[in-house]
Amino acid sequence: MIEFAPDRPRWRQVADVIRERIADGTYPPGTRVPSVVEMLEEFGIATTTGQKVHRGLRAEGLIYTEPGMGSFVSKNLPEGWHESGEKPGDA
Repeated sequence: MIEFAPDRPRWRQVADVIRERIADGTYPPGTRVPSVVEMLEEFGIATTTGQKVHRGLRAEGLIYTEPGMGSFVSKNLPEGWHESGEKPGDA
């Protein structure tokens, strides 16, 4: 489990961890990312928090979900998303 900062939503902090793992190659394109249940076990978060993590990463174009299969790292990640350190929507 991670120690959560009190001044940021937990779902954003967990999304940051998943995003870092995508950037460092822990989760390469096309591989499965943790399910909501797996995130509950690893991070000690609520189901709705895990769902927000997936929603946020999907909105950024970093993951996609195949119903009945799970969520996976996008094969075509948004250009420059990890080099700049900025996430889509930051400005």
